Amino acid sequence: MQSSLLLDAASALIDHARRCGADAADATGHTSSAHGVSVRLGVLEDIDRSESAQVGLRAFVGQRSASVSTSDLSPAGLKELAERVVAMARHAPEDPFAALAPEAALARGPFPDLAITDASELSAEELRDRARAAEDAARAVSGVRNSEGGSASVGRGGSVLVTSTGFAAAFEGTSHALSASVIAGEGDGMQRDYAARSARHLADLPDPAEVGRLAGERAVARLAPATPSSGAMPVVFDPRVSASLVGHLLGAMAAPSIARRASFLVSREKETLFPDAIRIVEDPLRPRGLRSRPFDGEGIACTPRALVESGRVTGWLTNVASAAQLGLPLTGHASRGGGGTPGVSPSNVDLLAGGETVEELIADIADGVLVDYLIGQGINPVTGDYSRGAAGRRIVNGRIEGPVAGFTIAGNLIDMFASMRAANDLETYRAINAPTLRIDGMTVAAA
Repeated sequence: MQSSLLLDAASALIDHARRCGADAADATGHTSSAHGVSVRLGVLEDIDRSESAQVGLRAFVGQRSASVSTSDLSPAGLKELAERVVAMARHAPEDPFAALAPEAALARGPFPDLAITDASELSAEELRDRARAAEDAARAVSGVRNSEGGSASVGRGGSVLVTSTGFAAAFEGTSHALSASVIAGEGDGMQRDYAARSARHLADLPDPAEVGRLAGERAVARLAPATPSSGAMPVVFDPRVSASLVGHLLGAMAAPSIARRASFLVSREKETLFPDAIRIVEDPLRPRGLRSRPFDGEGIACTPRALVESGRVTGWLTNVASAAQLGLPLTGHASRGGGGTPGVSPSNVDLLAGGETVEELIADIADGVLVDYLIGQGINPVTGDYSRGAAGRRIVNGRIEGPVAGFTIAGNLIDMFASMRAANDLETYRAINAPTLRIDGMTVAAA
């Protein structure tokens, strides 16, 4: 389904909603197509093709609203959806904060070229060959004994937004992905690990053999793990997992969570939370970025900004409802699925590199752990208490030693942010990126 057809369907929904008595309305459209191939032990295991197109309508009757989505894009289906949504809105409870974005705040084109669409096409045979090459490279690593498979995929998607206040725009993007997962060792000593990469453009992916080799090396590096010492010690987060700490911060910065008082950052917007050297930035307009977009789910322009500067957060991430409730400006962070009310979501986010190498960052650690694998979701979003299962490597006298597993790391995110130090090894191929991070004083406990 082309974006122009989705725009037509969304515009038709707005027209139907008005005829049914809606005071205001907005309509979203999403389309996606994906083609993926997986192999295991060199044999084709699965070919997956999927296509979907969906539109959603949110209608307002006074301060009451309702929303529904459908994949029936026929004229009769769109008309029936609009009638149903407006009828639902009439009986919904009033919400003094729900509204469309003010017309004066809406983004205006022309929008920048984000280079998020790739013209490269891959056949099923080419995808199979890429998946097989990744798996073959992983299985070729000495110590790898079995495989959970290799995969390769390509996808294309589009989003549209139309409002009764005159906004109508769309954007499309593509995706390419590679992965491999293997098992090293035998019997009770087996260990698994994986490697995966995704990008907007095929040319930005590493060679399949590089992805596979990394998966194999990671699995072998986990063999014969020891249990680390227990107690308070420095914990170093590998870039594989360090971005998760930024993710916890972003969730706590969401204005809807602040409004519900369901965030550990409530009333901390003026506090110094990080060392001055820590800086976190967001760029929704990054060329080829995985989360690049010209406007948000309510039609507000997306703009680059600093999220953490001079140790402080620069403000909460808002949509229309949370901005109205908290008396804050719109920040271009509204996100929309196929239906329902808008949420909040960031785009491309980087915790910027520090000035130390990894070796310099850990040089004075007599006993600590380098974590590159996290298990579970033991985060309390209200208090910031943090406790997760982990695996990685031991750090002894400033050197990275053998593998460790079967332990938990615990602390509180406020304390963790305050002691954070960043190495200089930032890479920016993920949606959220961070370099190696060191946090002192965390509690490590053997399971």
